[in-house]
Amino acid sequence: MAQLSQSDWQNPDWLEQVHQWIWDELAVQAITVTGPIDQFHIRPWSTVMRAPTNQGNVYFKASTSVCGHDTAVTQTIFRYRPDTIPAVLAVDAKRGWLLLADGGQRLREAFREEKKPMQDWSAILADYARLQMDLAGHVAEFLAGGTPDQRLARLPALYEEVLADTQWLLIDQPDGLTAAEYERLLAAVPQVTEMCRQLAGYAVPESLHHNDLHDGNIFIRDGRYLFFDWGDSSISHPFFCLRTVFISMENTFGLAENDPIFDTFGRDYWLCWRQFETELNLADAFALARKLWALSSALKYRMHLSQVVEMRAQYAGAVPSLLQEFLAANPEL
Repeated sequence: MAQLSQSDWQNPDWLEQVHQWIWDELAVQAITVTGPIDQFHIRPWSTVMRAPTNQGNVYFKASTSVCGHDTAVTQTIFRYRPDTIPAVLAVDAKRGWLLLADGGQRLREAFREEKKPMQDWSAILADYARLQMDLAGHVAEFLAGGTPDQRLARLPALYEEVLADTQWLLIDQPDGLTAAEYERLLAAVPQVTEMCRQLAGYAVPESLHHNDLHDGNIFIRDGRYLFFDWGDSSISHPFFCLRTVFISMENTFGLAENDPIFDTFGRDYWLCWRQFETELNLADAFALARKLWALSSALKYRMHLSQVVEMRAQYAGAVPSLLQEFLAANPEL
């Protein structure tokens, strides 16, 4: 897959190819485009277009190579759990192109319009946990399709790689790590290895980890919650998903970072995994996952920054900030 830049998404020749592909793929399904195709979302890592048709709006998405596994992940989920994502109408895996049916209203707008209460997150997380459980048996297929491998057995080595790649750490620079923090992180390698070993010792299976599960990446359609935008996903510990969920709740509902309501929603989520472990063990596993989950996000941003030049100015402090979050969650280090 080519490494496209943000300017490529607006190249007239590229747009003409995309439009022709949309028309051709929909024609095969007896769907007719009825108006101009609107490119309403352009980011360094992806672009999205909306095409009005005689059967409602459909959506095209193209991803650059750093998020290119989005296409294969979406196609695989649709194969096994088509009820959990917008319907896939067409795929070009080589070019990282997706054509999806309308997913409905985003959860974020439903919250803002007070059509949905915050308590709905419990049902959403239960649906998401069931999806993760169903997909746990297909890990090899996801990895073969290019989904990043961030399983616990690899996490300590990936952590060391992040620390060795100091260009993203901004040591003793604005928005960066201090030299003292960097030394603490280096000294913590044995503890990270041990925490990963302990977490892997619980019987909760590793599965697909969305790694950007917020209320802007969830649709509501016909009473169902549909999860989309899998470009940040990896194979890792499933409990890591709640980090972004909690941040999303903070932002949408104005909650404090340590609001006790997060413990309630966390418990609602990890109780869904009782077929694998006792409640006591699940509580312990979740507490341990909370100590590690900032590292999963740090890995994501390091990978993006290393491949997408246009992201570097806006997200320069992302990796240091996430490593500082990891240190704050582990003050004993």
